[in-house]
This record gives sequence, structure tokens and C-alpha cells, in this order.
Amino acid sequence: MAWRFKASKYKNAAPVVPKPEACIRDISVGSYQTYGNNIAASAAFMAFNVDHNGSSLAVLPLDDCGRKSKTMPLLHAHTDTVTDMDFSPFHDGLLATGSQDCLVKLWHIPEAGLEESLCNPECTFSHRQRRVEAVRWHPTAEHLLTTVSYTNLSLWDVISQQELFSNNEHAEVIQSLSWKQDGTLLATSCKDKQVRIIDPRSSRCIVNTSPSHQSIKDSRIVWLGDKDRILTTGFDSARLRQVYIRDLRNLSEPVKTLELDCSTGILMPLFDPDTNMLFLAGKGDTTILYMEVTEREPHLVEGIRHSGEQTKGGCLVPKRALNVMQAEVNRLLQLTSNMVIPIMYQVPRKTYRDFHADIYPDTAGCVAQNTAAAWIKGHDAPVPKISLDPSKREKGEDPVTPRLGPKPFQAKSGSQEFSFDKVFSVPVAPNTESNGHPTDTSCSADSNTEADKSPTSETEQVKESENGKSDSSSMEEDANSSDSGYKPKTPSTAERRKLFETKVKDESPENEESGNFERGNVNRNSIAERRRLYESRSVSVTDGNLAEKAMGSPTPLRRRDSFKAKSDVIKEDEVKKIIPVLRQQSMDPRLEKPEPVTTPTPKRTSTVFGRVSKFRHLKGTPGHKSTHIENIRNISRQISGECDGFHANPDRVAVPLSGPGGKIAVLELKKTGRLADGVMPALVHGATVMDFQWDPFNNQQLAVACDDGMIRLWEIPPTGLEEPTNEPRSTIEAHADKIYLIKFHPLASNVLASASYDMTVKIWDLTPLQSGESAVAKITLTGHTDQIFSLAWSPCGQYLASACKDGKLRVYKPRDGDTPIREGKGPVGTRGARVVWALDGRFLVVMGFDKVSERQIIVFKADNLNSPLNTVGLDVSPAILMPYYDEDSSTLFLTGRGDSTIYAFEVTEEAPYCCPLSHHRCASLHQGLSFLPKNRCDVTIVEFAAALRLTNNTIEPLSFTVPRIKSELFQDDLFPPTRVTWSPTVSAAEWFGKANKQAPRISLKPPGMDSLTESQGQGVVTAPVSAKQSTASTTPFVGATQPFNRLGWNPDLAGQTKAKQEEIQKSVSNVMGDIVHRSLEQDHMEGVDEREWDE
Repeated sequence: MAWRFKASKYKNAAPVVPKPEACIRDISVGSYQTYGNNIAASAAFMAFNVDHNGSSLAVLPLDDCGRKSKTMPLLHAHTDTVTDMDFSPFHDGLLATGSQDCLVKLWHIPEAGLEESLCNPECTFSHRQRRVEAVRWHPTAEHLLTTVSYTNLSLWDVISQQELFSNNEHAEVIQSLSWKQDGTLLATSCKDKQVRIIDPRSSRCIVNTSPSHQSIKDSRIVWLGDKDRILTTGFDSARLRQVYIRDLRNLSEPVKTLELDCSTGILMPLFDPDTNMLFLAGKGDTTILYMEVTEREPHLVEGIRHSGEQTKGGCLVPKRALNVMQAEVNRLLQLTSNMVIPIMYQVPRKTYRDFHADIYPDTAGCVAQNTAAAWIKGHDAPVPKISLDPSKREKGEDPVTPRLGPKPFQAKSGSQEFSFDKVFSVPVAPNTESNGHPTDTSCSADSNTEADKSPTSETEQVKESENGKSDSSSMEEDANSSDSGYKPKTPSTAERRKLFETKVKDESPENEESGNFERGNVNRNSIAERRRLYESRSVSVTDGNLAEKAMGSPTPLRRRDSFKAKSDVIKEDEVKKIIPVLRQQSMDPRLEKPEPVTTPTPKRTSTVFGRVSKFRHLKGTPGHKSTHIENIRNISRQISGECDGFHANPDRVAVPLSGPGGKIAVLELKKTGRLADGVMPALVHGATVMDFQWDPFNNQQLAVACDDGMIRLWEIPPTGLEEPTNEPRSTIEAHADKIYLIKFHPLASNVLASASYDMTVKIWDLTPLQSGESAVAKITLTGHTDQIFSLAWSPCGQYLASACKDGKLRVYKPRDGDTPIREGKGPVGTRGARVVWALDGRFLVVMGFDKVSERQIIVFKADNLNSPLNTVGLDVSPAILMPYYDEDSSTLFLTGRGDSTIYAFEVTEEAPYCCPLSHHRCASLHQGLSFLPKNRCDVTIVEFAAALRLTNNTIEPLSFTVPRIKSELFQDDLFPPTRVTWSPTVSAAEWFGKANKQAPRISLKPPGMDSLTESQGQGVVTAPVSAKQSTASTTPFVGATQPFNRLGWNPDLAGQTKAKQEEIQKSVSNVMGDIVHRSLEQDHMEGVDEREWDE
């Protein structure tokens, strides 16, 4: 029979959609701007993005169904959106994830699935400060992972922890990649409209290149099995969706071109090489196309389409998990906004009693015959195929048992077990030639480990082990051994925090005084020391209890359930004496005792190395609905990009309204609730509002800049604005052209800076307005060549920084000259930018866009604007990031209009200079965010920042707090004396007269509230100290003379300690009121006479 008359067995394969009860329902899936499919599946599990941000994954058994709780266990994978994920083809519980936070992580899913939320990966490595676009496992070599980040393509051997291959020859961001089924070649599609065929083992790795779809929008590529053909999907120049099939023998000419329709969603190609079935699922489409790929014309034969829910993502289930007795030849998991729908493609047969071998060719198994190390040397070995016939399986008609084990990694030798170093690609400092590219990470890690080894002899180590000072390997082996029956339990956040507060905080009492670990202090280790400590041990991603060995060499910290090398054998009775140091902090009672330490190890930050930020787990909490202002109507969304669009002070807020006349509504914060319908009290300007700002020293004065070049100063009555008004208190004819923005001076009263279309910045003295005279422009700054995006006064008030559309940053010293004293290169994007001073004016942080509209954070030294210290890419969004910097905590808050995420970063003096903290996700989109002065923070609830958030029709308060166990005490480690920014330090005349005066600082401690550091020694469980330390320096009680025991209790208390305890008891009694002294009911009952007992 000629090939063209040969009927396909899969021609009539029909989609069978289950009932809603058989789907996964009630999940929350957002819209993610990624090049991934947002869902992946193995023969045992499925994983998909959840929540608006997509930084967490839901990992569920493949056969799971039903409604899902909002509190179901999640894989808290990254701090930003997970862009791609992939299960290993050789281990159904090994998941690789890549994210916009520039990290790739490997996760081991327990055989029973996620019984509790998981946040500790098996392995983490960084990708050079660029977001990760794709992760793919090699189809034939085990433990060989392919990652893509911007223009970089890398291959990693996760066993030897080495980067085997790296290529940066792509001109633009790589959008997709696919391996040939035999694992010899891979293909990539790129934003530069080219497809490339790559052989990583060849000296000339890019073996072929060809033009592809003529649009820079998303494109996908998939290798058609082990044939020399590839299939791509993309868009033409008119945004028409296309499908190309190319032959490697003539790559430049597609053998098949299929044009479909005009749509914005990329077609995700899902191909099954066993049956040649191709599924095209468009993001945002409600239709899933099914086609069969043939080797000759017409190359693509369309089958039965499926129409249903709108698609957010899709993937195919491995053939080993199919129900072959129902003639299920493929199963597609469709991810929608609130469901995961398993769509079964079934071949119609008369009966389903028998196994239909004609539609089930042998498929690739799950046991690899090749390793990453052997593959890179040129060894090719195919994956043995297995039959899907139930009669050839041990369990008959049951599905093929997924390949799950205790761990997917093999031991290096018979007497040695494998263990990961948690992060094995550490970015080097910025501005180096390698740009964070490790030459040989394993070698450097080994050398650092050797360099850091303690000179203690083996005999001394044995003695230390007998005294309970050895490392935790033996206890971990005992806990992880098969006959112990112990299963490690991930502690909850509350439990981990409790252990952290009670054990870590006081590890070294002599060094725990206030300010010892502040920026620039000598007690903090240098970058080189922290890097050496970091690389020579395995560092978990989760913060926990850190300790060093007594001789100063870092203890290798690993997860309880990770493999580790057996250096020596310790008897079981000695094991019980050993105190483990656990990064995951298990709550097992056997492991509660911490290891004796001499000095605390520098605690890890949220980046690759460094100290832990005290604000790492900051929490944003919206105020109760009773504190909201609701029913705000006609909020303007056409406000200038240089304006933040919303400003608040402790008494009232200003909100721009849409419509003619340039109206700004002024609302009193004390008048909460629903606003009455009708006209809102507003300030009417008669011109378009460009920018506005409250006077920081006068809550009743609002300055408004308009496009007519005028600055209007309004005086709001103390009781609030009752009706619309168009009569400002004062008017300044500031510029001949429209004004971009205005900024009040942070220290001097009545000093205002304005930036205009005429590319000048004027600094005004507003003092004459109080006597009815005209304001005077005392200083005019020049030097800008284009639109001015942002202005920022330094904390000392002597300098003014600006960001300009010409791509330059400028720093002026206005009282010494009208030209900039320093210039440097700023963001290249022309959409807008913001600049803010940090770390007492020694650093500048700039928010802007790169040339592909990715939002960026760039950190500069204020005295060197030519080379940035670090650049952090966030995401692609048109909204300009609006900053607020809290100098007491060095926390930078960022958000944009139309966003729902408030990003938080800590600005530090040392690399990486900008460390991500816990970002806050809001329940709805916001139009603006305004922070209040520091004296408005409620320190009794550990609130270190207070803000007001403007949504589409409400204003709601937002509180940022730090979780603390002893919140009844004043946390003086979080609240240093703060600068007074709500009262002027100097007058305008003094400032223009070149007087320099620093703002006074005051303590935020409320009267009658005890400080944390003062009460730390009273009944606080502290970390035990080494016997080598002196008793006097380690005593937790003031005046105590005897060494304290494990419980931190000294029975022989000094008089000062007793007095402190009585004071605490008295304060508790006052809080409890008369409850303590209230008589009980039985006190008033008549008892039995004493003589009656004798009778």
C-alpha cells in the first residue's frame, strides 16, 4: 500500500474531558510573562504556578482531583515568578525550577507528595544576575541540566557541581530550547529571529543557523523525536501565528508553513515522538489543536479540536502514567485560571478489554545508561525502551510504578555517599571580567575547604567528639538510616522563628550588644571571609541555627535528609552524645540541644552570602476595613510619569481626579468609611496637574505644579476641605514651560525645588510668601540636555541628584554652583526613572528600564557614578518603580502604578548591595503608595514602616512589621534613634546662607516600655558557650558569679537581677489587672470542721 493511502491509527483520537469533580479545582493562577508552559508533569506528580506572583508552586499527585484549600502545602520555590520548571525523565520526584530572581533550584518531592509546605531545595545556583528563562533535563544523560538566562546557554552536571558548557553567542534573549531525542544536538529559538542548532561537544558549537519567524514576540521550538526535523511556532511581522517544520539538511527553507490566525497568545507545541501526535495550545486560547506529524506531504494532518476553558499553560503526561487499558494514547494537562483539567486522548476501539499493542509502541524508560560526565566526553547511550503491555509488567494492569526513591543521586563510591553543596555557582563581585562566570567551581570549593580546615589533629578531633563537639554527621546518619524509622519533619515558620529567636540571637553574649553588627563595624567579617565560609560548606536557603566549630573552621551544614560523606565510624553510644547543627532545625526532641560554639558564624542574607537581615521576614498587613476610606470616584490614571500620583501626610491625603480643570481631592484620614455620593471636595487648578507634594513640616500646605508653569500653594483648613475651591493661598510663576516635578527640602523649611521642560532646576525661597511678597528663585541649576525624570535631596540636604532622559545621572551641590559636580551613566530606557539616596547619602539607588523595557534597580556609590555596583532586573512592565527608602532599616520599598506587589530590598554597603527581602503581595491592584513619617509607626507591634495604599476606589492603611517573639518589649535593635523629618532643622535663610546642620535624632521608645537589650539577660534561653570561654563573659545575668546551666537559670541571683524580676512581675500584674487578686468561688464556701475528719 502506498504511504499516502495508509490510514493513521491515531486519526480519530478524540479528547475526553472529565467531569469537574475529576479535575483540580479552586486554585488561583495568575497571568505570568514567561517563556515557560507554567505546568510540568512526571509519572507521579504535577507542578504548576499558583497565586498572582507565581513564585510558589503547587505540587500534587498526578491522579489528584477535587477542590483545593487555600492553605494547601506549597513549594515556596523562589522570591519572584517561576519562569520554567521541568521534572527529570529519570526520577519522578526531582524537579528543577528557574525564576526571575536569577536562581535555579533543584527540589526532591517526597514519595507521598507534599504533606507540608517545602522551602528547602536540594541545590541552588545563581545565573549571573539575569532572570532564568528555561530549564531542561537532558533526555539520555542522567543529572545533566540545561539552563537558559538571557543570551547564555549552560549545561550543568549537578553531581560534580560543574558547568560543563556555556555559550553566549546568541544576540538576544533565548526564548525556547529543545533536545533531540537521542541527546546529541539541541535547538534554540531566539528573539533575534534566528533558530540555531547547537552541538555542545563540538569545537564550533553552533553548527547551523537560519532565519525564523519575523516577529520578536515569543517563539517556541520542539525537536520532532530523533528525526532530523524541528518544529517552531511564532508570529510573522503582522502578528499572524505560524507553524514551521524544518529539515536540518536544508534549514533555511521550511518544508511546511502553516499560518493560523491573529492572536497575542503563543502556541505551545506539545509533541509525542512515539505516536507523532502534536498538540498546539495557545496561551489565552480556548481551543487546543491536535495534529499528526507525517514525514511527507502534507506534514501536518489536523485531528479533532478541543474547545473548553481558557488556557494558561499545558503539558503532556509521560507515557508510563497512561491508562493503556482504556486506549489512552496521550494525556494533556490544561492549566486554567482556577483548574487543572486532565484531557485524555482516546483511540476509539470496539472493546477495551484487551491491550491494543498496535497503538502503543515501546517507549523510553526511566533508567539512564549514560551520565553527564560520560556524555560530555563523547559517550552516547540510548535510554532502554520499555513496553506498556500490562502482561509484561509485574503489577499487571496497574500503572507503571514511578521511579521514586529516597534520593535520586548515586554515591560516588561504595563507602562514600553523595552530598550537594547547596549553592555551587556564586556570582563574583560586579565589574569583573568573568561577570560571575565560574571557571571551576568544584575546584575552588575544594581548595577553600582545605584552606579553612582546622589544624586540629585527628586525636584532638576524637576527643572533641567524645566531649560532644564533633560535627553532626553521625547523628544525621543515625537519623537518616533505614532502620531508625525517622522521617525528618520540616518545622513550621512559627517553630523555626521561635528556635531562631531563642538560640541564635544570644549565641555570643559578649558580642550581642547593640550596634556590634551594624554596617561598617569591625566585628562583621569581610566579603572574602564570608565567601570562603560560604563556599566551603553547604548552605541551605532557609535561615536557621548557625554555628562554627570550636577551632574556627566552619561546620558543614546540610539538610537532615541529605547524603553526606562518611569520614569515620562512631559508636552508637557516642552518637547520642553528639549535638548536631541542623540547617533545617528539626523539631525532633533528640536534636534540640545546639552545638557548643565559640563565635557566631555570619548569618546568611537573602542573597548568596552575607549576614541575615533582621527584616528578611517583614510582613505587610492591610488595616481593618473600618480604617479604609471607600467610594473614591474618578481617580485619574492619566497622571504624569514623573509624579507618584498619590501623596499622604499623617492628617490627610491628596488624590488626583480625572476630568478637566486639574482637580485634586483632599481627604481627611480621620474621616474613615464610605464617602458620600456627589461631588468630592477638591482643589481646582484650571490646568493639568503635573506633580504635587505635601510640605513635610506643615500638614496643611500642599504644593501643586501644573503644565502652565505655575506652582500653586494651598492651605487646607485644620478641619479639612469642605467644598471645591479654586483659590490657592499663593501662586508662583515658576517657569515659562510646563513643570515636570517639585521636591521640598528635607531639612530646611520653605525651600522648594522645581524641574521644568526648559531643562532647568530652580530652588525657591518660599519665605516671602508669608508676608504677601513673591517667592524668589535663589538658585537655577543647568546642565540637563533632555527631560528630567526625577530629583532627590540628599539626607544632609547639601546635594541634589537627578535622573534625566538623556541617560545620565547628575549630582549637584546647589549652593556652590549651578553645574553638576558629578555625572554618570544612568538607565538607558526612556520610559522614566527614579533616584533615591541610601546609607546616609553615600549610595545612590536608581530605578529605571533597560533597552528591552525590563525594570531595573541600579546601585551606585555617590562619589562614583561611572560604574554601577550592582544591577538587579525585576520584570517587564510599563509601570515606573516608585521608591521609598527607610534609612533606619536600610529597606527600599518599590512598586508601580497598576502593580499588586510591593517589592522590598535591603541596601547594603557590601556586595551584592541590593538584597531581596520578603515582598508583599496585595489583594488588588493599586494606583499609588505613600509612606508616613517614622513617628507614625506603632513600635508596640514592631511596625517599622507605615503606608497608605490607593486602589481603584479605596484608601487603605498598610503596616510593615517584623515578627518577634517578645513583641511586648521595645525592639531597640530594629528601632535606632531616628532622624526628625517632621520638623525643620534650619530655616530657608540659614540654608541659603550655607549653614549646615544635621537633623536631631530621637528615640521611638514609648515611656514605660522596657528595651529588648535591657531584658535580654533575664530568663532568656541563650546558646551554650564553649568551656574555653570565661565565665564572666558568658554569664547572661548582670552580677551573676556562677556559670549558668543549660536552661539559662542561675539559682544564686544577684540583687540587681532580683529587682529586675520583681519589676517584670509587677508590670505583668498591672497588665493582668485585678484578675490575679480576684477571690475564687471556693474561698467563700464553708469547709469541714477539723474535728469531723477525726470522727
